[in-house]
Amino acid sequence: MRILITGARGLIGTALVERLTGAGHDIVTLTRSDADTGRGHYAWNPETGECDIRALRAVDVIVHLAGENIGARRWTPEQKRRLRDSRIKSTALLVDTISRLDHRPRVLVSASAVGYYGNRGDELLTETSAPGGGFLSDLCRDWEAEAMKAMPLGLRVVCTRTGMVLSRHGGTLERLFPMFRIGLGGSLGSGNQYWSWITLQDAVRAIEFAITGDRITGPVNVVSPNPVTNAEFTKSLARVLHRPAIFPVPAPILRLALGEMADSLVLAGQRAVAARLTDAGFCFEHPDLSSAFRAILG
Repeated sequence: MRILITGARGLIGTALVERLTGAGHDIVTLTRSDADTGRGHYAWNPETGECDIRALRAVDVIVHLAGENIGARRWTPEQKRRLRDSRIKSTALLVDTISRLDHRPRVLVSASAVGYYGNRGDELLTETSAPGGGFLSDLCRDWEAEAMKAMPLGLRVVCTRTGMVLSRHGGTLERLFPMFRIGLGGSLGSGNQYWSWITLQDAVRAIEFAITGDRITGPVNVVSPNPVTNAEFTKSLARVLHRPAIFPVPAPILRLALGEMADSLVLAGQRAVAARLTDAGFCFEHPDLSSAFRAILG
């Protein structure tokens, strides 16, 4: 297939391009950097509403991963605007460009996050669970709504509500690893908040599965079958590294360091499970945390 990917330089995007290229697919990308345009790379600018329509011609599938890094900096009012615009405007621009095509793609896989559910304690969350409240939940809900506008255009739309992606070379685990390796790791806040996680390898495989699985449509939780509490997560990481996990970080310290982001990304919990992936026959290579850490950390 010919597959267009946005956000191709991110953690998931880089791995996805490698996997799909290896499977023999023809990959094209949209990029905001003029220096990167050329064979297979086309320019767009969601802020100004510009998109090179040539990128979408003869494309079978679009995988939309673009968006400002949610945890890159404190959530000031300006940063919140950037986070929303980078997702909402880019998705709206894609759908508008699709609407102007004579021959449209068959599938749109658009990123989302388990932050859709808000802070839900130990409630078991499936794709049919209601959205939560707060900035991140509202962002995910509006983001998905823009993507679903492609359905009346004849596309099968999948919104991947991704949890914490585990990789040694990016994301949360990369940040935690140095402290745990020297024995200074511990739980964050109470440690009772559930973290829904998935390895980078399984996240990429799940997107590939969504591309080819005609039975999958709408929201899909891209998480492992076994969410764990933060306390369980930190103990498991310490155990694999043969280190203690005895230095907890109190919630007030996290709020001081991270501001509002601490409550939404670190202290909030979502006990989400991959009901639709599992029902559709997807098999996880790393369904439990211990095997995931061993595979990632060697």
